[in-house]
Order: sequence, then structure tokens, then C-alpha cells
Amino acid sequence: MPRAGFTAIHSGTIRFGRDGNWYCDGEVIPNRAICRLYARAMTVGDDGGARLELGEDRAKVEIEDTPWVVVGIDGEPTRGFAVRLNDETAEPLDPATLRVAADNVLYCRVKGGRHEARFLRPAYYELMRHAEPGSGGAVELPVGRTRVALPSPS
Repeated sequence: MPRAGFTAIHSGTIRFGRDGNWYCDGEVIPNRAICRLYARAMTVGDDGGARLELGEDRAKVEIEDTPWVVVGIDGEPTRGFAVRLNDETAEPLDPATLRVAADNVLYCRVKGGRHEARFLRPAYYELMRHAEPGSGGAVELPVGRTRVALPSPS
């Protein structure tokens, strides 16, 4: 028997883009509340498959790059940094997990180290304003009493 009432997940193709936007059938979902709901409701299985699960509604999610993105940075070099993710959670940044990919896109590990998150441009610039030149042209991020060399793009 069909259910009556509101359904939270559209029956089309749902995708989370590398730009941090949610898409349904190729169109950006403009409603920020729905985007927050999707980010909070998304689960990623051990096989890497992403799903939305809202009550009885279920849908597969296509992940273009990473399942979460870094939207902001809190903290400062002497006490360390925290990353704010698009699901409105925050967690300490483990500088040892920073990785620079092609086009100088920065990534870090999140969710207990289980997943990688892509830094959106504003968060990247927030963090990089603390970076300093290191030896041999490398870029270093001071964190506490240590300096973390940011790896070159692989």
C-alpha cells in the first residue's frame, strides 16, 4: 500500500558534488535546510557506498569526490585547529592527515579517520593564512610546538 504524506528524499539521482553542493537529477538543490538534512542523514558503508536514510525513505548517493567537505576552520596555531564540516559537526584537525592533491586541493581525514574531506576554498584560505614558508620552498603549518610540512601535490 502506498504511503501518504511527505517524502524527504526525491526519487531521482542524488549526488554530492566536489563543490559541496547537493544535486538531484543534475540540478543543484537550493534549499539549505534540505542540504543540511542530507549531510546529517548520509551514511557511508564499509564498502564506500553512500546512502541517505530518513525514516522509511532510503536512497543511494553518488559521491563525486568526498562524502563531506570542510566549510570552515576554528582555532589558531598555538592551540591547534578544528575543522567544521558541511553536516555542521566540528572536530580537531589532525595535521598529520593533511594531503595536497592536484590543483592544490587540500584534504584531511575526518570522522575518526575513516573518511577523507575536501577543503572548500574559503576553509582552505582560512587555514593557509597561518602557513609559513619552510625549508626548500615547502609550506609549513605551525601547530602547537611543531611545524607540519604540507606535502606537495601527488
